[in-house]
Amino acid sequence: MAEEQTAETGSAPRADFGLYSRPAEEPAIAPGDLVAGAVSLLWLALVGGFFLFAGDSDGSGGPLGTIMVLVAIFLPIALIWIAAITLRTARTMKSESQRLQAAIDAMRHAYVSQSQSGLTKPSVEKRLEEIAASARQTESAIATFTSRRDDQTLQPSAERKAALAAPKPAAAGDDQPALALGTPAEPMTNPVSVADFIKSLNFPDNANDKEGFRALRRALDDRALAKLIRAAQDALTLLSQDGIYMDDLRPDRARPEIWRRFAQGERGRTIAALGGVRDRSSLALTAGRMRQDTIFRDAAHHFLRQFDKTFSEFEKNASDQDIAALAETRTARAFMLLGRVTGIFD
Repeated sequence: MAEEQTAETGSAPRADFGLYSRPAEEPAIAPGDLVAGAVSLLWLALVGGFFLFAGDSDGSGGPLGTIMVLVAIFLPIALIWIAAITLRTARTMKSESQRLQAAIDAMRHAYVSQSQSGLTKPSVEKRLEEIAASARQTESAIATFTSRRDDQTLQPSAERKAALAAPKPAAAGDDQPALALGTPAEPMTNPVSVADFIKSLNFPDNANDKEGFRALRRALDDRALAKLIRAAQDALTLLSQDGIYMDDLRPDRARPEIWRRFAQGERGRTIAALGGVRDRSSLALTAGRMRQDTIFRDAAHHFLRQFDKTFSEFEKNASDQDIAALAETRTARAFMLLGRVTGIFD
């Protein structure tokens, strides 16, 4: 029974793993071994013929002569078999090298195929991106449902809602009556919408950002908003001279109610969450520039004052979702950075 099982096992076909399967076992006696054996026999025959036909020697060589004769006989045989073993090893190494090269080519082909099909990112990275996108959508939805609403009417959309509250008309009981000298330029134009105001604070992404340039022009036409836009542009330009770019910052997000507290005049630890910039190099470079460069310091303080003044007016008309969107702009990130350096959140 054992012999039958052994026979069945030996006759069973081996699993074929293709490129990664083991190479076929070489025969016990390779052609090189046969050649080496034949050459060895030929050498021994020549040596035997030499001693057979050379006749008897007087043996004057002694033990040393005998050793030299043995070395002369067997050293060529040893060299022949060393050459045979070397050839066999070289043949094995060549076979393994070919298999390794084929495996590398297969891996390269698979990598190129995945790159062309857009599957190069690991599944973990894709999953993290999906989680981050889902978190952003959730935050936007929460801000939408928790935003303030008027008690009687719904607020208009960001595209139609004015960014700043309209100034109140002068009281009717003023001592000096207003002169009818015509309508000023501002009331004749539509107010800048919240959406355009937020886009203008983020500035155009590139030269092809037509929507960004349109929103920026609309904001610059408004006298109150233009002051903040120009102050922010100066601050961003000065920060970029030290290699500080707002797109590189990833500040912690503050809840809209914290921003509202700031707009309503609160300062100190209660609004510390607004200083969410954690980049140490940016903070150190900005603090050093504030101490050494008076122009930078004046521009930073002017920008902070304009942001404070404009945001206080913006908060009156803005929903929580609008405030969350404004907090993601480059201007808001510059405010977080400079505000933390100057200590307004301490």
